[in-house]
Amino acid sequence: MSNYEYAGNPHVHSTYSDGTLLHAEIAKAAATAGLNFVIVTDHNLWVNGLEGYTNGVTVLVGQELHNVRRQPQSSHVLAFNANAELASEAGDPQHLINTINEHGGLAFLAHPFEYGSRIREGLEAIPWADWGVSGYTGLEIWNYMSEFKSLLSSRLAALFYMRFPDLGIVGPFRATLRKWDELLMQGHRVAAIGGADAHGTTYTTIGQKKKTIFAYEHLFRCINTHILTEQPLNGVLDHDKNLIYTALRSGHTWVGYDRPASTAGFRFTARSGANQGTMGDELARTGATVFVVQVPRPASIRLVRNGKTAAHAQGTYLRHTTAEAGAYRVEVYLPYKLGRRGWIFSSPITIV
Repeated sequence: MSNYEYAGNPHVHSTYSDGTLLHAEIAKAAATAGLNFVIVTDHNLWVNGLEGYTNGVTVLVGQELHNVRRQPQSSHVLAFNANAELASEAGDPQHLINTINEHGGLAFLAHPFEYGSRIREGLEAIPWADWGVSGYTGLEIWNYMSEFKSLLSSRLAALFYMRFPDLGIVGPFRATLRKWDELLMQGHRVAAIGGADAHGTTYTTIGQKKKTIFAYEHLFRCINTHILTEQPLNGVLDHDKNLIYTALRSGHTWVGYDRPASTAGFRFTARSGANQGTMGDELARTGATVFVVQVPRPASIRLVRNGKTAAHAQGTYLRHTTAEAGAYRVEVYLPYKLGRRGWIFSSPITIV
């Protein structure tokens, strides 16, 4: 059982593409926000030689890959641990995923559902359009800047949500969760991550004043990916890099909205006879299966199977016993800023 917990952000951009900070500056912001790792994923660019540690944060380098000639833009892939320049392979999504796998990497489908805004250029939707592909590790089920973009239905709405973004951030798109459940029901192993998609975005407000409203540090306090590892991080790059990517590959993950309250301490486990597992694991039944969910503060807990509620509890604890096979995942909701907000979304435990 994996017992060591770390929080990080796996979707970040630097000045090497369209971000506003260098890797060391990103790491400093992550450290201030309390993160343990970041993965810098510049567009169609692998930046070699910048992995390491800054301010105690493990800095890893991935890529966000896509076909630049495809219009309108779609089907972006987050590639981790491929350790190679792969932009030239992005013309075909299946070929790209295959190539990432051949390099020992992980492929996550970035912001698979998006809703764009017409208030200015650069806010177009960039969804995933190639659902026939296979071999990817998982989905980015919650992307902060994607959700913010969906709120910009008018200039008035943009001004409001630029000032009060917390009032618009509520959780992963329902279409994303429905598709995820559909894939799980089909027998696919699909892990979950969530990210900031941080760029240090600057917007021009009324009076033509420019203001950075989504600073890296702010975003690193919002949508993060939490991982469980079997060993502690120890400051040796190859060791820690392997632990982080093994956790992501295995789906020992949950997506946490850490701004209302830290999601650290969340646990989701299952046991059947002597067999036990946690998020991302496949568990063979030897009888009934007992699921246990623990959350760090009172909240609304939902155990989901096949897109439907298998069990529900209010508080810090849920226990559910069942004889049914399937992929089970957890959703947790909190009251925050006068509304009900998504808080925790776990990768599934698959019962066979």
